[in-house]
Amino acid sequence: MGTERIKCLIIGSGPAGYTAAIYTSRANLKPVLYEGFQSGGQLVATSEIENFPGYPEGTTGFALMDDLRRQALRFGTDIRPGIATGCDLSRSPYGITIDGEKHIETETLIICTGSSAKYLGLPDESKYSGRGVSTCATCDGFFYRGKSVAVVGGGDSACQEALYLAGLAEKVYLIVRKDHLRASGIMRDRVMNHPLVEVLFNTNTLGLFGDDGVRGVRLVRFMGELREEKFEIGVSGLFLAIGHSPNSGIFRDYLDLDEGGYIRTVLGTTRTSLPGVFAAGDVADPSYRQAVTAAGSGCIAGIEAERYCSVHDFSV
Repeated sequence: MGTERIKCLIIGSGPAGYTAAIYTSRANLKPVLYEGFQSGGQLVATSEIENFPGYPEGTTGFALMDDLRRQALRFGTDIRPGIATGCDLSRSPYGITIDGEKHIETETLIICTGSSAKYLGLPDESKYSGRGVSTCATCDGFFYRGKSVAVVGGGDSACQEALYLAGLAEKVYLIVRKDHLRASGIMRDRVMNHPLVEVLFNTNTLGLFGDDGVRGVRLVRFMGELREEKFEIGVSGLFLAIGHSPNSGIFRDYLDLDEGGYIRTVLGTTRTSLPGVFAAGDVADPSYRQAVTAAGSGCIAGIEAERYCSVHDFSV
């Protein structure tokens, strides 16, 4: 199969990818966007979104991403199904392999491959997805006002999620499999001293129950020991805060990544360690992981790609 040469390639179809596509299309870069594992990214599985600007009555993840997709198409983005499976960023134009067979050479590359939340691996997690299981308290906590919820994890992210939810929920359980919190001292103190947060140490999650959504969690304390104890707690939501894995693996040999695998960018920009290569959205964001911040970084990447092209004489 031959090589296709283009000016701008966008990998990923979440808020960052579609926003970058809108800006680069309007700048006449004629971008090609490959959608990745799921058209619209993780948001399409989110049932309700109330914190994205411009939707005063809220919307669904599917509707939001469909709006962004149609807007990108309106300006001429070439949207294609396909997954980036390999790359050669040793020289420009940069080479990207799609689905293990198609080869693209591009003068500018915008990486919007996102990150994947880590799960416990329980069948109930998929069963109750969108019906009580979440990986983002900032996104979904609002729906649990005045209810009891549980957070799984023992690091800074889990403590931050628990404290955020404590400002909304009636009761927050923090489920920690170890006998201590891995979080920083200040976060540990805040969690342990919060009247609405109860920390369950030495506790593992076995499953969930509920007919029309999550109604409780099945737990085991001191799993595998003689003093093992199984019990249940009643909650309306379970929030997983055991980390995220950025989808940056194929770029590891070429781009600077941080200790968590997130692509490093120049502060205040989406520029990576290679000229003409930009990273936007969750693949470069270990802190916020919000649709609106991803869209904002996609805007920045699109503008920076246009500016990069404007000072280089590319003949595509």
